[in-house]
Amino acid sequence: MADGAATTKLAEIILNRIRTSGDITFASFMDAALYEPGLGYYTSAGRKVGAEGDFYTSMNVHSAFGRLIAREICRFWEQLDSPASFTIAEAGAGGGQLAQDILDGISEERPEFYRALTYRLIEKEPSLQQAQAARLSHHADRLAWSSPDELAAGTLSFTGCIISNELFDAMPVHIVELTEAGLREVYVSANDKGFVERLLPPSTPELEKYLRKYDVALLPGQRAEINLAASGWIAQAAATLTRGFVLTIDYGYLAGELYAPQRRNGTLLCYYKHSTNENPYQLVGEQDITTHINFSQLIVDGEEAGLKKAWYGEQYRFLLSAGLMEELIRLEAQAKDEQESLKHRLALKKLMLPEGGMGDTFKVLIQSKGVDNPQLLCMRKWGMGL
Repeated sequence: MADGAATTKLAEIILNRIRTSGDITFASFMDAALYEPGLGYYTSAGRKVGAEGDFYTSMNVHSAFGRLIAREICRFWEQLDSPASFTIAEAGAGGGQLAQDILDGISEERPEFYRALTYRLIEKEPSLQQAQAARLSHHADRLAWSSPDELAAGTLSFTGCIISNELFDAMPVHIVELTEAGLREVYVSANDKGFVERLLPPSTPELEKYLRKYDVALLPGQRAEINLAASGWIAQAAATLTRGFVLTIDYGYLAGELYAPQRRNGTLLCYYKHSTNENPYQLVGEQDITTHINFSQLIVDGEEAGLKKAWYGEQYRFLLSAGLMEELIRLEAQAKDEQESLKHRLALKKLMLPEGGMGDTFKVLIQSKGVDNPQLLCMRKWGMGL
């Protein structure tokens, strides 16, 4: 990673903080860059997602993404014996687009389930609640809100599911590098030109424990990102569920592939106006900083907390098994002309296909608690029943 000059108000604040109090871990830098109150990337005004933002997520490509998730959530409800009270908690709910598509899908396809559910939006940025409430006004009697702190504190408890779409990739990460002197951590320092990196002894023994736990063997000179926060999050999700499911959609790999030698510099990327770079020290607070996630961490730590892996695979497999082709047929039948029909086909193609699409870049992990041998839509052969 390159050094960076102070080009934003937030960059100056962080630089002054470092000059006053000393070097900080990259995790602390990333936390400030993304979440500094009022100035961080996710806590400041402006469109982040979509054509006018910096990147796309699957839910912005087409509403079918949320509607297919809705079908799987309907199956969750059935597998729990159709309880009279069911909570869908969406962590990192953003502007409410995914919530809208899921609620629209459930209300149209399973009205009896819709009457039993509460949709709880969990979002770090409190100012988004007003936008969520406006977008979801026709579902107002189904809505509730909580902060991430409430989830972390263990004050929530329910039967249902906890879902997230690109939540873990935006959690601050520590960066480590294997050197001739052993494992070192990347710290962010400051000189007269701006930010500069330093390699220092790890800030916590948890970093080396992490590498041992997931059997990660770095090569000399290899860097890797470590998301310590993810372990605590998945444990708390497990504690929050009385019975139910955790559904995670994100880009990442199992540990063996994530930390393979060919990823010598790790997976950290920055997004700004639909272009990517590897320099987190520029446009601080104005560009997204993200990393691929370790699905082995969620699976192993989930098991320790009482969550059983029900299914893991590529997004395209999940969407096909949930009924993507049926959804495409429905959309084409409703299209007013060939141009609209083509628009649907191209969007769904982007959700499915690798090499320029999202089909295999994104993975889906479903974990269960208190459900013996769940039979889910994603387990179907495409186009076939269970």
